[in-house]
Amino acid sequence: MVFNFPHTRSQLAATLALFTTGAALFSYGAHLSFVNIEPQQNRVKARSDFVKDYLRRKYGSYDR
Repeated sequence: MVFNFPHTRSQLAATLALFTTGAALFSYGAHLSFVNIEPQQNRVKARSDFVKDYLRRKYGSYDR
């Protein structure tokens, strides 16, 4: 997009403030995602183990 007039100081300040806010929110979201990886992996493993155990009890073991 081409602007006919240069930005004013207040427009540049608002742009910088919005960019900084967006970058801060993005980095906070990345931090929360990184912190919550281990509990999520533990829940997935527990569910997988539960399903495997249920199928072993229902259909028997395949270790023939």
